[in-house]
Amino acid sequence: MTDIVDELKWRGLIALSTDEDALRKAFADGPVTFYCGFDPTAPSLHLGNLVQILTMRRIQQAGHRPLGLVGGATGLIGDPKPTAERTLNAPETVAEWVERLRGQIAPLLDFDGPNAAVMVNNLDWTQGLSAIEFLRDIGKHFRVNKMIAKEAVSRRLNSDAGISYTEFSYQILQGMDFLELYRRYGCTLQTGGSDQWGNLTSGTDLIHRVEPDAVVHALGTPLITKADGTKFGKTESGTIWLDPEMTTPYAFYQFWINADDRDVAKFLRIFSFRSHAEIEELERLTEERPQARAAQRALAEELTTLVHGAGQTAAVIAASKALFGQGELAELDGRTLASALLEVPHIQVAELGSVVDLFAEVGLVASKSAARRTVKEGGAYVNNVKVASEDAVASPEDLLDGRWLVLRRGKRNLAAVEVVAG
Repeated sequence: MTDIVDELKWRGLIALSTDEDALRKAFADGPVTFYCGFDPTAPSLHLGNLVQILTMRRIQQAGHRPLGLVGGATGLIGDPKPTAERTLNAPETVAEWVERLRGQIAPLLDFDGPNAAVMVNNLDWTQGLSAIEFLRDIGKHFRVNKMIAKEAVSRRLNSDAGISYTEFSYQILQGMDFLELYRRYGCTLQTGGSDQWGNLTSGTDLIHRVEPDAVVHALGTPLITKADGTKFGKTESGTIWLDPEMTTPYAFYQFWINADDRDVAKFLRIFSFRSHAEIEELERLTEERPQARAAQRALAEELTTLVHGAGQTAAVIAASKALFGQGELAELDGRTLASALLEVPHIQVAELGSVVDLFAEVGLVASKSAARRTVKEGGAYVNNVKVASEDAVASPEDLLDGRWLVLRRGKRNLAAVEVVAG
């Protein structure tokens, strides 16, 4: 075992703790059984969830036992949002999403050995519980004045939307999860985001009321912020999901490649499993030679491999190089090529025509005259081949995978043309 508290602190992963010294002792006396919960409120997890899964992975690697909880019950209710009520999803939808989320979490934890992970579903201990039992056995231990003081609840109470009894009860359900896992598995620690602190401590409070001699802990990770003020885990095209059908491996890889130099050191510490020395060396390289983007490339390769596998990572790296003339575009498989080109400016046309017209239409240049000037100066490329004539016309034989043209102006400005049936 390692001192996981020091490790988490070095990586900037501890924002709140019920008692850090007591938690450190518990880890030292361990192994500790701990859990983190994930609600199926969408068909995929996202980068914010990945912070929690990888924190679980780190604690497990330090010799402790993780329980991955996917909330088949709490997903039917929904954690209160700051602004408005959630739309309740059908039970069949929630059940399907439970399985999808379990499938995303499981590969990132170790299910073998003395501290093997266990996947659990809180529907197992709630679906047979009557309303009377819930109110008598669980609800009586919660005080309304403390419940309304929770940040998410108080914000909703002070808004025009208000809050329903359904969402108000969410923290009771989450508190019950901790109590059940304490009883069933000897679980003594819950981890989660600091924005969930009220829900985390509802569990520790409930256990202390029901089991006065129990020693349990909660640990909150910080909210990740970006230097430019935009929300972490989102791009102009939306949320970065772990599901490859919702965010392609290429787009996932590019998210890390495009990380701001001001953020990449923090991202390395939070997400990378490289050693302290390796991370500090990448931080040094970012300061001394930011244009090389060594830290971003290392992080992109590591995280894409972790989430999508080595094969997909090799494919997206090959695509990234080929798009900028450092590999053969024709060797890329159609799916990887399409996912890459959908991330750059692109247009759809029914038929091909003048290269100059295509450059102007896709927006690589401001006008047809500018396109001609680019060709004349030797800065126009189609499928990485320099355009030699201002009168060049693209033909169906030029299409990659039977549908794509890759246009490039200079070294870095890319766009694509997709030919679709008229």
